[in-house]
Amino acid sequence: MIFGLKVKNSLFILLGAAIFAFGLVHFNMQNNLAEGGFTGITLLLYFLFGFDPAITNLALNIPLFFIGWKLLGRQTFLYTVLGTVAVSMFLSIFQRYMIHMPLQHDMTLAALFAGVFIGVGLGIIFRYGGTTGGVDIIARLVYKYKSISMGKTMFAFDAAVITLSLLYLSYREAMYTLVAVFIAARVIDFMQEGGYAAKGATIISEQSEEIANRILTEMERGVTVLKGRGSYTKRDRDVLYCVVAKNELPRLKNVIMSVDPHAFVAVTDVHDVLGEGFTLDEQKRPLEQ
Repeated sequence: MIFGLKVKNSLFILLGAAIFAFGLVHFNMQNNLAEGGFTGITLLLYFLFGFDPAITNLALNIPLFFIGWKLLGRQTFLYTVLGTVAVSMFLSIFQRYMIHMPLQHDMTLAALFAGVFIGVGLGIIFRYGGTTGGVDIIARLVYKYKSISMGKTMFAFDAAVITLSLLYLSYREAMYTLVAVFIAARVIDFMQEGGYAAKGATIISEQSEEIANRILTEMERGVTVLKGRGSYTKRDRDVLYCVVAKNELPRLKNVIMSVDPHAFVAVTDVHDVLGEGFTLDEQKRPLEQ
């Protein structure tokens, strides 16, 4: 812990800031692509007036930190300051030591790179407790005092910034900007939900006890027994719920079908799994130190 901040979280926030800034400099700025939020405002000021994004990023965000620090809480506030300062620092570094990779001849590739780099960078920052300030703080303030959802505020702000960016964007660049923003949003969702994909199975069977025992002994996976009641039959029965790794799903189906070929099985995607067998061992210790 340094000033109440975890070293691991701080390092990952720095990594996310570096990836985010690299994408912004090498794909958005070099290929005339805009962005939403306060990042979009820094790009707008850069393309229209030549203002340094590293400076405008701090100038726009730091006043908001001290307006909204009570809403964020001490730790999130410190992580947010760290993330924002790091973004400005890396923006300055990458502008000074820029790798020239203009992709105006292939704007689809430019939009894909911009979306992926920005999405991965922000996703890492968010996943480890930070934010980049800006619209997030404004949205929290609006929600507190006007009861307007954060999602609506952030969408309206992003839409307004991208619309203003039409002052320097051509219609072609505007469309590729939307592609980059969409990809970044999807990548952020993926990073937030977790890169580890698993499968959740809901099992209804007359032989639920035997199925549960087979899963426990043969697959060494936990099973939760829920109480259910058939709407048509009005009969009470056990409903099993089990989460397995993606590659274990075929084996789970084989176990179920070998006991009861007529069992009802519903499989759903599980985007993030915490707990024994996934992030903890049998002694409840983290699998990754």
